[in-house]
Amino acid sequence: MSSTTQELVQPGLGRGLADVARSRFLLKLLVRKELKVRYRGSVLGLLWSYVKPGVQFIVFYIALGVFLGLEKSPRNPDGLNNYAVYLFSGIILINFFTEALGNAARSIVHNGNLIKKIYLPRELFPIASVWVSAVHFFPQIVVLVIACIFTGWHPGLFELLAAIAGFTIVALLAAGLGLLFGAANVYYRDSENIVDMLLMIATWASPVLYAWTMVQRQLGDVAFAVYQANPITVGVELFHYAFWFPTTNGSSPMPPDLFSLWLPVGLVISFLVLVLGQITFRRLEGRFAQEL
Repeated sequence: MSSTTQELVQPGLGRGLADVARSRFLLKLLVRKELKVRYRGSVLGLLWSYVKPGVQFIVFYIALGVFLGLEKSPRNPDGLNNYAVYLFSGIILINFFTEALGNAARSIVHNGNLIKKIYLPRELFPIASVWVSAVHFFPQIVVLVIACIFTGWHPGLFELLAAIAGFTIVALLAAGLGLLFGAANVYYRDSENIVDMLLMIATWASPVLYAWTMVQRQLGDVAFAVYQANPITVGVELFHYAFWFPTTNGSSPMPPDLFSLWLPVGLVISFLVLVLGQITFRRLEGRFAQEL
């Protein structure tokens, strides 16, 4: 008998996100597969990444910026400067979040046949969904940057770091919730409906379509602090600071304590959600193959 013993591991369990880091090649394959499947038979293909947010932007801009007067104009001096940039910078970030979470929450169930046949780190599927959403996100950033340049955008290093921080906060949150609901959805398909409701609320629960000052006027200090602690709110406001605020020549106010307080709070909350999602995923993944 060998003098060495090997630790027994429950079948179907891996090392969590550490396995994803070791399986970068598999992650790339899954991302490519998701993109090919999504655009199979499509005429426009990846161009839908421009068309969908473009149509969404036009509808919201006309409804809110023109009809409801959120765009600053001679007739409405209290509106927002460069509301088009303000709106689009928030839309593309919230669209990244909704797509990433929506697809990650369904990723395990949708890949059930593959999971039942072979073993590979199951976290790869929700994380791949977040990566696919990032692929759709970056072309929209290019459009946003071009629009900002035409409206007098002159960013510094601090603004660029703010954009990276905003994206990181939202990506961590989407990955954590994707792991959580992706695992829960295997056992309780009601999870998909819960995610759909969360995504419906997400657009309106952060200052994407309206100004944060409108919320501050309506809420007390405690309620406004809760609103500001929302990681999506923090991410959107960091994007506004990076892309919209420089085009206003500093004439528009930003939320107080954005960098000294709410940025660290957003990062901490998103990281804790990621940890919670990973713990929940690892506890439930052992019976994925049987349940699917």
